[in-house]
Amino acid sequence: MQMSILEQDIKYLTGVGPQRKEILEKELGVKSFGDLLEYYPYKHVDRSRIYQIRELSLEMPFVQIRGQILSFETFDMGLRKKRLVAHFGDGTGVMDLVWFSGVQYIKKSYKVGRDYIVFGRPSVYNGRFQVSHPEMDDASQLTLNNMGLQPYYVTTERMKKAGMTSRTVEKLVKSLLQKLPPLPETLPDYITKPLHLMSRDEAMRKVHYPSNQYELQYARERLKFEELFYVQLNILRYAANNRRKYKGYVLPKVGQAFNDFYRHNLPFELTGAQKRVMHEIHKDMNTGRQMNRLVQGDVGSGKTLVALMAMLIAVDNGFQAVMMAPTEILAEQHLATIQEFLTGTGTLTGTKLPIRVELLTGIVKGKRREAVMEGLQNGEVNILVGTHAIIEDNVMFHNLGLAVIDEQHRFGVAQRAKLWNKNDNPPHILVMTATPIPRTLAMTIYGDLDVSVIDELPPGRKPVMTLHKYEDQMTSLYEGIRKEVAKGRQVYVVYPLITESEKMDLQDLEAGFAHLQEVFPTYSLSKVHGKMKPAEKEQEMQRFARGETQMLVATTVIEVGVNVPNASVMVIMEAQRFGLSQLHQLRGRVGRGADQSYCILVSDRKLSNETKKRLDIMCETNDGFRIAEADLKLRGPGDLEGTQQSGMAFDLKIANIATDGQIVQLARDEAQKIIDSDPECNAPEHQMLWNRLAEIRKHSVDWGVIS
Repeated sequence: MQMSILEQDIKYLTGVGPQRKEILEKELGVKSFGDLLEYYPYKHVDRSRIYQIRELSLEMPFVQIRGQILSFETFDMGLRKKRLVAHFGDGTGVMDLVWFSGVQYIKKSYKVGRDYIVFGRPSVYNGRFQVSHPEMDDASQLTLNNMGLQPYYVTTERMKKAGMTSRTVEKLVKSLLQKLPPLPETLPDYITKPLHLMSRDEAMRKVHYPSNQYELQYARERLKFEELFYVQLNILRYAANNRRKYKGYVLPKVGQAFNDFYRHNLPFELTGAQKRVMHEIHKDMNTGRQMNRLVQGDVGSGKTLVALMAMLIAVDNGFQAVMMAPTEILAEQHLATIQEFLTGTGTLTGTKLPIRVELLTGIVKGKRREAVMEGLQNGEVNILVGTHAIIEDNVMFHNLGLAVIDEQHRFGVAQRAKLWNKNDNPPHILVMTATPIPRTLAMTIYGDLDVSVIDELPPGRKPVMTLHKYEDQMTSLYEGIRKEVAKGRQVYVVYPLITESEKMDLQDLEAGFAHLQEVFPTYSLSKVHGKMKPAEKEQEMQRFARGETQMLVATTVIEVGVNVPNASVMVIMEAQRFGLSQLHQLRGRVGRGADQSYCILVSDRKLSNETKKRLDIMCETNDGFRIAEADLKLRGPGDLEGTQQSGMAFDLKIANIATDGQIVQLARDEAQKIIDSDPECNAPEHQMLWNRLAEIRKHSVDWGVIS
């Protein structure tokens, strides 16, 4: 019965006619009683105190005063606009109430001489306190609910034009709460009691109308926990189901391919973090279950080296390995890196053949492509590097044991799933990303993947020095560039290009390129942007990589896929237009050699507080995880690059991944206990949980479709 009430169409609620129903559905997504109940207030304002006019000061954010309208006065503002002023007194003084619209309605609605309680933000005009567009309540009809913490709800411009304010939504919520019987519990006692959580019914009522701040806090914590608990339960249930469903190849052997490389070709001593992650990967490969592991690490932390060693373990056990990259440039870069690492290594165990590494992208055609395809089918190709061309149906492997996916958020769920169909058993999956993801976000987006972190840089790397310059300081910036180029170094200059169709941005780059040619007439410059043909783009990048040009002027196409250790300066123009993660990725293009490198963030002087914080954070730290945490807090989880491509759409109504990290962890721990004790998800004592999860999934996207 109770659930049917929550599912009732919003049109049946008192105060909602056809027009309001249409606005609530389109503007707020509120279609049912349950939707309105879960349309939570974004803040509460304390209305428990009545002030006197003589007590007013500008330091007060909001005031509530009881008094009477003494008189009205209308002022003509021109263009047929009027300003209505009500002189309002309470016996201790007089203030003004001001309206700039709805003048006739206000004069009809409020009467001189009647007692009202006025609520609003005080300001001063012509030496007298005033409140613009105040909330007005008939003092004789004001209930106790309005005298405590008053909820405020987000409304849109269209709602305001239709006369639907936060107060309108509040009245609808109040009407609904009075109508609802006690709400059924959605969490069992064995979870709520140890954690001292409110009942769901009490939390739902108190989150709208709490008696005090403590009640509000406890109500919000209960609802946040429940929301996050079911997200985690769904993800872990999905992961547990996959582990039962998909058996993994057992790859216990560390043989000649790995040992030859480790003993003779390792370019430097592995960091402690790399050793730890390799141990985690090898352990996964030896369990008999399919590995699903995410390796996070900043640019330059040595992820490719770890991936290569994992692929060599696959080769030592008689399997093939593949590395899939999002772009042809990055695939070719990985191929060159792997070939350089493997130069001079020994032979494969039991054969005389060297390790055969091949490339498969759109540009590999004709006889070369035929040879690669044949080598994959007969097992002669041991390691394949490529783009999405790898997952085409006609690409067949002899025995694929490991798939490494680089920058996985650039691949769709369906694309990644195609790798699983290359064998009878799915290969082990190793996902790499250079975009550090805060732990709480990783637990939610990549909840079914085990997470490894490479949080150390190889020895000898100097942190990139980041500076913020304004557009009127370019002369000193150019001088710094000349000094670096005189040392034989190279420079990136990046212009923003949000979408390739924005002609103005492209003009900015073209104008910037022409200007830099004038400023540095003796330098050779390369230019790269997304409108160029792939072959042209590749040619320009290669010229820069070979040192034939001193400066590469580009859009963000170089964010991923260029490795030029000799480049020591990254200049980012209009840095205020970039997100933190993107700035950090661009900065990662320099600092790849042993010399000191610099990242210069150039902006105009008109910056919002949030933008200034972003640029300050970049100058303060090179730690990608600190930057990712800050990005999450500044922008929210839904805006972070990759979250929408990950396979999970956020459907959180009260919890916030950025600020509720402790609750995320608590929810995951509790969900893990349920999965550990009930891996088949059918224990009678957990029936309430599985029923509720099914109900949630019926009304929202599937959180669990991740890997």
